[in-house]
Amino acid sequence: MDKLKKCLLLCTFFLEFASGFYLPGSFPHKYYVGDQLSVKVNSLTSIDTELPYGYYSLPFCKPLEGVKDSAENLGELLMGDRIENSPYRFKMHVNESELFLCQTNALSVDESKVLKERIDDMYQVNLNLDNLPAIRYMNKDGFFLRWTGYPVGIKVKDVYYVFNHLKFTVLVHKYEKTNTMPGVIGAGDGVELITTDDKSVIDTPAYMVVGFEVVPCSFQHNIDLLKNLKRYEKYTAPIKCEPGTVAGAIQEGKPLVYSYEVNFVESDIKWPSRWDAYLKMEGAKVHWFSILNSMMVITFLAGIVLIIFLRTIRRDLARYEELDKEAQAQINEELSGWKLVVGDVFRIPENSELLSMMVADGCRILGMAVVTILFAALGFMSPASRGTLITGMLLFYMFLGIIAGYVAVWLMKTLNAGNTNGWLSISWRVSCFGPGIAFLILTVLNFLLWGSHSTGAIPFTTYIVLLLLWFCISMPLTLIGGFIGSKAPHLEYPCRSNQIPREIPSNRFPTWVLVIGAGTLPFGTLFIELFFIMSSIWLGRVYYVFGFLLVVLILLVVVCAEVSLVLTYMHLCMEDWRWWWKSFFASGSVAIYIFFYSVNYLVFDLKSLSGPVSAMLYLGYSLLMALAVMLATGAIGFLTSFFFVHRLFSSVKID
Repeated sequence: MDKLKKCLLLCTFFLEFASGFYLPGSFPHKYYVGDQLSVKVNSLTSIDTELPYGYYSLPFCKPLEGVKDSAENLGELLMGDRIENSPYRFKMHVNESELFLCQTNALSVDESKVLKERIDDMYQVNLNLDNLPAIRYMNKDGFFLRWTGYPVGIKVKDVYYVFNHLKFTVLVHKYEKTNTMPGVIGAGDGVELITTDDKSVIDTPAYMVVGFEVVPCSFQHNIDLLKNLKRYEKYTAPIKCEPGTVAGAIQEGKPLVYSYEVNFVESDIKWPSRWDAYLKMEGAKVHWFSILNSMMVITFLAGIVLIIFLRTIRRDLARYEELDKEAQAQINEELSGWKLVVGDVFRIPENSELLSMMVADGCRILGMAVVTILFAALGFMSPASRGTLITGMLLFYMFLGIIAGYVAVWLMKTLNAGNTNGWLSISWRVSCFGPGIAFLILTVLNFLLWGSHSTGAIPFTTYIVLLLLWFCISMPLTLIGGFIGSKAPHLEYPCRSNQIPREIPSNRFPTWVLVIGAGTLPFGTLFIELFFIMSSIWLGRVYYVFGFLLVVLILLVVVCAEVSLVLTYMHLCMEDWRWWWKSFFASGSVAIYIFFYSVNYLVFDLKSLSGPVSAMLYLGYSLLMALAVMLATGAIGFLTSFFFVHRLFSSVKID
């Protein structure tokens, strides 16, 4: 009986522990009535450029205790996501109105000019409470729109107005503890199971924040009423401020006055559903259409691949069966195709080391994408935990250096017919290839950010952290992977290469045109999802449909493999044995269309781009994304074609 009690005690404890398990960044915080709520402020961002500036670079009210940075992870630092304390203070479930915040000094010429520039660029103020961004609802042309943050101000008939009065609405849900926490008293055989029954704790109401809304408006305060007024005291006159009216004009030599009000509303929204307002699925049919479109492309290409393999099998069987003269004549005629390049098809390609490095880094990027999207789809990298997605991508990329080293050395060993000389050199170079390109592009862009005084610039200390991750984690793992690859058995060629290369017949049109054009099929698989990703990055929208993205990624891998296989077979049939690089770019050329799409997005969707610096930043990040996609998709195409060619010439006996 005592053992049974102990088992019940342990089972109850683990069930209670399981019921309290939450994913990282998603643990609820309960507040009692009157508890202090801290409102954080993010950097100013433009809805068109997402180029951040410091919130306190404008004449806003500062906290009495001074500006302090909140703890930030590596992903937030890389994205320029600066979180600082704000002067706004709330008390849980205490409604307050007409609160005076502060009065600034008289605006100088420069302050007035900068403030007007931020209004022209449509910069947004980003506030968050309990890890929830402030959300703003509005009706425009019959459409119900949701925006995170609120604009700095507005321009009406060549007059600039600042939004200096904020109406906050905090949605709260009453904390309900359905289970009582078991406790243990006694020792040895006297263990007993008890429950907590503290009336003072149970009767004290507690609440969780499930919504944070803001309505900005412009109000002309009476400065004479502010002489003896202290911060957070009630304004002596009623503030009647509506979003559709403006009054607080920006004038040089005159101060700005800020005020706010807060209203707490109990809501039926439960804590696990509090992000639904931000993640409300729109365009689900579009996502399904994208998947259906990809399935049609895959089916079409699969039919072509099936025909290729059926023809290959038929040719192979015809060599060993007794056929009539007509069939023999057909065999002789077919021998003018891919079988004639048997002595050159495995000839080592030009710049083989560069090809090995690109394929190896592409495998690492592909592995990083699969693991990151899988974790995000499972909820471990939700938008509620800022910066975890970028941090996870970076760490996965670093740790997957072992795969890059293995693939690079194994591929070079195979190309050199088992020669392992120089494996350390190729491992060293592949550890510097991908990270070096990314580091170079980020450094150039960072100088532009520093020059524009943007908070999106990567701090120097973060640069040191990135270098330590590169040289202390990624590089050693890549070298370890290269050592393992040097010991792994290589793939032996089924036929030898001739000493003299075979002359390639001339074609009516350059074969590279066909290779570049093949990238349209993979691009057709992902361009719809690409629009949502671009909107998430540059328009401040939250991307969360990682399940769809995982399916699209799988379909993209299949399409890239099929496209490269078909193009490689076509080149071999044209007696073109230089298939190595073409198989890589047959699927990797999708990066060209992604970059062109980015330019199109810049011209038509980011019409109000503020200045050439923002355009250069946008194009720089787009180039980095296109290069990463090229390496990943190119690696898929090359490895598929490589194993296909090896299998093709291994299964057919060549006289």
